[in-house]
Amino acid sequence: MCKKLILTLGFCTLIGSQVFASAKVQEQCEAKGGSFIYAGGECIEFYKADGDTEGALNILIHGSWPEGTNTLARYTPFADNIAMATDVITVAVALPGYSKSSSNKLKPLIKGGKTPLASTKEYVKFIEELVTALKNKYDASVVTYVGHSAGAMMGATMSGMNPDLIQNIALVGGRYDVHAITKEKNLISAVDVLNNISKDMKITLVYGTKDSISQPKVTTDFNALLIKKGFSPKLVEVKGGEHVDLDMSDESVKAITEMVENSKQKLKK
Repeated sequence: MCKKLILTLGFCTLIGSQVFASAKVQEQCEAKGGSFIYAGGECIEFYKADGDTEGALNILIHGSWPEGTNTLARYTPFADNIAMATDVITVAVALPGYSKSSSNKLKPLIKGGKTPLASTKEYVKFIEELVTALKNKYDASVVTYVGHSAGAMMGATMSGMNPDLIQNIALVGGRYDVHAITKEKNLISAVDVLNNISKDMKITLVYGTKDSISQPKVTTDFNALLIKKGFSPKLVEVKGGEHVDLDMSDESVKAITEMVENSKQKLKK
């Protein structure tokens, strides 16, 4: 009896400490001001490019980079470009361990790791919480998610785990079947939750013909699978496009802009 009581008290103390630590991180994050947002135990730095369309929001999610990379330095001009093209608030985020974002609970999405972190339920759940926090912050009813590489992988999976969270998704140079590249268990990707994804969500798939990291067949096969499942994705080819900055290509920007413009028409009705 005493042992059970001690174990229970110890467990409660541990949980209490975790809750206190999370509250402390949130408090410190909120004190940093408007360019940081708290989500999933992390204090995330972001850049906001302004737009005048009410109720809409674009969110840009990068992929894997060497730990500590200032991803916002690369994505700030991209956010400005998308915001100008769509007249919609566009937010570029730095994932844990990049720019000035924390890495309290999650490791950076560094390349070459043993486990593809973008396919862990913990990371996908974090992305869901981050998108939710941004959606609430900007009071958006129409959210366009633009993910590159690992960002595309997580976004596709997230859309099956929470089908009502986003309305548009642009997946650029991603992977959608983690089981094709590793036999490690307890991982998840889009093919595992495909039947849960909303048929109302607009999907754009972008691939580069010279992408050696996410080869064209990865995207074209996923496109075929989506069509077989009753979706109507838009497939965009970037001739000569390589993996790095594929999301920033002219073809990608045009496709993203068209998708956002179509959703803006619905806001006016």
